[in-house]
Amino acid sequence: MQGASRILAIAALCMGISGIVAAQIFSQDDWVESVPPPPPAFSTTKLIPITMPRYMTLDFGVDPATIVITGDGVVRYVVVARNPSGGAVNAFYEGVRCATAEVKGYARSTGGEWEMASDPQWKPLRFVNSSYSKALATQALCSGAAPRSSVREMVQRLERPVREIE
Repeated sequence: MQGASRILAIAALCMGISGIVAAQIFSQDDWVESVPPPPPAFSTTKLIPITMPRYMTLDFGVDPATIVITGDGVVRYVVVARNPSGGAVNAFYEGVRCATAEVKGYARSTGGEWEMASDPQWKPLRFVNSSYSKALATQALCSGAAPRSSVREMVQRLERPVREIE
């Protein structure tokens, strides 16, 4: 029994150290964001819906072909907002930094050309008006304080959402 306890203690220590190392990698004080790629082309026919509260009046979806994880730990994507009856289409090119639970809007399109944000800033997900950003981050993009392991895993999470109790 003493050997088993020792193994469990060593395993717990290793898990704790790996968690600390992962947190340091993704939330260093000297973190610098890489230059974001230009807004990608997106499709409105291949959108995967984002599970939103029932009271929302718009439908939100993400084009899976636009999701990228960059070396700085930022997940960038294009979200499209539409009226359920058709009509106006608004697209948002954003990034989520899972390590700090923040979002940044880089550009917006209202059906035409991209309009770049004049001074994009990181904002805490809990304080932004765009509840779709928080929903997307928690449902699919982030696993705790790190991006999920791959874009494929993110897309699978979007395609098979886990519903929370409302």
